[in-house]
Amino acid sequence: MGLRLPIRSLGFLLLLVLVPGQCEITVYHANNQAHFATTSVPAAQYSGVQAYNPTTLIPPPVPTPAILSTIPVQLQNGGTPGLSVTQSGAFMGFSIEMSVTNQILGKNSTHLQVPFLNLMANIQQRAGSVRIRVGGNTQEVAKLVDQLPDNRILQKNLTGIFGTTNTPPLDFTRELLYMMGNISSLVNVGWFLGVPWFVTKPFDLAIVPAAVDILGDHLLGLQAANEPDLYVRHQHRIAPYTPFDYYGEMSDFLTQLAASGLDTTGRAKQLLVAPNIAWGADWTPDQIWATGLVDTYNDNLAFLAMERYPESNCGAAVHDGEKILDPQIEFPNFLSHDISVNLVGPYINSTAFAQTKGKRLLMMETNSAACGGIVGVSDVFGAALWGLDYALQMAHSNFSGAMFHTGGQHVFYNPFTAPPTNESTFRQWSIGPIYYSALVMAEAIGPSNLTQVLDLRINGTSPHTPIYGLYENGVPVRVAAFNYVDDPTGASDLNVVVSIAGGTTPAQVKVKYLAATSVSQKGGYTWAGQTFGSFFESDGRLVGAEDIKTVQCDTSAKTCSIKVPAPGFALIFLNDAVYSESETSSTLTFATTAKTQTRNTATVDPTVLATSNGHNASLNGKGSTSHGSEPSASPRLEAPVVLSVIFAALGMGAVLLMR
Repeated sequence: MGLRLPIRSLGFLLLLVLVPGQCEITVYHANNQAHFATTSVPAAQYSGVQAYNPTTLIPPPVPTPAILSTIPVQLQNGGTPGLSVTQSGAFMGFSIEMSVTNQILGKNSTHLQVPFLNLMANIQQRAGSVRIRVGGNTQEVAKLVDQLPDNRILQKNLTGIFGTTNTPPLDFTRELLYMMGNISSLVNVGWFLGVPWFVTKPFDLAIVPAAVDILGDHLLGLQAANEPDLYVRHQHRIAPYTPFDYYGEMSDFLTQLAASGLDTTGRAKQLLVAPNIAWGADWTPDQIWATGLVDTYNDNLAFLAMERYPESNCGAAVHDGEKILDPQIEFPNFLSHDISVNLVGPYINSTAFAQTKGKRLLMMETNSAACGGIVGVSDVFGAALWGLDYALQMAHSNFSGAMFHTGGQHVFYNPFTAPPTNESTFRQWSIGPIYYSALVMAEAIGPSNLTQVLDLRINGTSPHTPIYGLYENGVPVRVAAFNYVDDPTGASDLNVVVSIAGGTTPAQVKVKYLAATSVSQKGGYTWAGQTFGSFFESDGRLVGAEDIKTVQCDTSAKTCSIKVPAPGFALIFLNDAVYSESETSSTLTFATTAKTQTRNTATVDPTVLATSNGHNASLNGKGSTSHGSEPSASPRLEAPVVLSVIFAALGMGAVLLMR
C-alpha cells in the first residue's frame, strides 16, 4: 500500500532532486521548555544527565597467559558446515521507546530530524533497508486520539500512572504515524509497532487500521504484547497468568479484530509478532511453544520475537530495590566473547523451532543493561565491540534480526542522542558506540540477503579474540576479527592469517578497521578512518577521509595476513565484488543550515526539505525498557545540500527538514 500524506500538511507530490546548493532554516525556542546547564566538570563532580556522563573506567589488565597472537583462519570454498540461515543487512536495527519518538524522529509529519535521516541513510546505503521498532513499556498504554493541545503528536497523561513500572498512559495522534511514513518515503525504513495489551476486554484496536493504512508496506509487524511474562510482577495481570492465558488472549484479539470490521484488507491479522517475552522472568520460550501458539496462529504470525538484556541496572536507575551494579566489576564481562555466546545459547532450541515452522525469530528489544545501561560500560568503545559481537552471534545462531533500544537523555546506552532543547541551536547530536556496531554490522552482512554467518571458534583462541566467517552461496567473502584486549604497547595485536581451501588465494584483500585508543574511550571512534565525533558533534554524517587498507597476500604460501590492533575490529573483504556491495561513495545525505533565534519554529527555502524537532516526554519505566528522557531539538550545521526533497504544498506549505 502506498504512503498517504496528510493533505493539510504536504499535498501529495514528492520529488527527490540531487542538487548542490545551500539552504537556511531559522530555529526558535518555545516557551515552557526544560533547560539544562552545560557541564564541563570532571567525572567525579558530574551531575548532569546520563547521556553525557564523562565517567571512564580502568580497562581490564592484559590477559595472563598472553593471547594467541597469530591466528590461522582456514576457510573452505563450499561445503562449510554450521552456516547460519541467510541474513539481511538490516539485521541490526533500533528500538525506540514510543514516548521519545518526537525527540528522535521529529516534531511531526512535516518537521523531521535531519541527523536521524542521515543516520538511517548510512545504514540503508550499506544494508538496503533499516528496521525500527517503536514501542516499549509505553506502547502498552498508548491511545490514539484525534488531536492534542498545541498540535503535539504525543503526550503523557501523568495523572494515570499505574503498575510497578510507573508507566503513564500515552496519548498520540495519527501525526506520529504520518511522520514515520514520511521518513520511510525518504529512507527505506520498515517499522514494528505494538498493540496495547494491558486491557483485553475489549482491546483498543485503533492503532491497527491506522498503522496499516498510513504505513502500508513499511509496516513490518504488530507486537502482540510487550513482555507479557512480566505482567503479574508489574501488576497488569492477577496471578496465575500463564502462557496458556496469553495463548487465549491472542485468540481474543483476532476475534475482536474480525468482529470490528477494521481490518478491511485482511493484512493486519497477518502481521502479529509474538510472544515478546523477557528471558529469566516467569516463562521460558519452550513453555510458549508448548502451548501450540505457533501452529494455531501460524497464518497470523509475521515473526516470532524475544526481548533480552544481559544485565539489569534498574536498581541504579529507578531505585526499585534491585542490586545496583558496580560498573568497574561489570566492565570486563562485556569485553569477552563469552557474554554473547551465553546470552544467545538459551535460544538455540527456539531458533531451530522457528525454522521448522517457517518463521523468523527476532530479538525485538535488547541492549547492554535494562533501565538505561551502565556508566562507563554501555557508552564506551568496548560496547561497540560487544554490540557487534552480540549481533554476529545472534546471526550465527539463526536469529533473523535484533533491535537495540534507545531512550532519551537519562540513559547511557543510546545509539544516538539529540541534544537538550536549550542547547539545540549550538550543539549537535551525540552518536553512541552501539550505532557504530550497527553501521559495521550492516557492512559485514551487506545488501545481498544471501550472507550466512559462522562463529569460527578456532582452537587455541581466547574469548578476547573471536573471529567470524561470512559467506555467500557457501563461499567465504568476508572475515570479521575482534580484539577486546586493551594494550597500548602493541604486544597484544593480532596477526590473522587467512587461507581458503579449494579456492584461489586473492592477490590482495581490503580491510576496514573499527578503532579507538582504548576500550574505555568515549566518542571519537573511527570506522575506516571516519568518525561521528564525541558528544554534541554530529549531524549524522561520517566525517573525515575514508581509510581503507589494502593488504598484499602471499600467493606462494596462499595466505593473507591482517593485523588487528588491541583493541580493535577488522572487517576483511576477500574479493572486490563484495567490497563494492557496501562501497560508500554515493551515500544519500541530508543537510541544512540552522541559526539561533528566540522561538522553536523553522523557516526554509521552499525548494528544500528541512527538519525540526520538538516536545519530549520523560519515561520512568522498569523492566527492560529505558528510564527517562529529556527534551531536545536540532543543533546548528552548515553544509552543502546533497539531497533536495521538494513537497509541492497544497495549503499550508512543505515538509521541513531541520538539523
